[in-house]
Amino acid sequence: MNHSSQDTGSRGIYEDRKLYVVDSINDLNKLNLYPAGSQHLFPLEEKIPDVGTNSGNGSHSLFFVGLIIVLIISLALVSFVIFLIVQTGNKMDDVSRRLIAEGKDIDDLKKINNMIVKRLNQLASEQN
Repeated sequence: MNHSSQDTGSRGIYEDRKLYVVDSINDLNKLNLYPAGSQHLFPLEEKIPDVGTNSGNGSHSLFFVGLIIVLIISLALVSFVIFLIVQTGNKMDDVSRRLIAEGKDIDDLKKINNMIVKRLNQLASEQN
């Protein structure tokens, strides 16, 4: 079995873990078949794949997944802020329309008040 370093580096962590599980199952089977310990078993440390030999592909993919998640969350927050700005603008327009309408009503009430005051003054001057 002659593997180049590139083949070893190109294997994913997932594949290494699958091999580790298979080796562990084989070791358990050998223990059940040869309980006397006549079979030499490798320590677990030798079978655990070294993550550092994987030329950083896992960390790069993890970085990109994290970056994509952060970008999606940022897009959602920006969309929510834009939605709130639009809603606030609509509410401000409604309040402005109400204030303008109430201002017209106040002007009408002032005119009616002035007419009542003039009428009362006329009645008061007629009685004198």
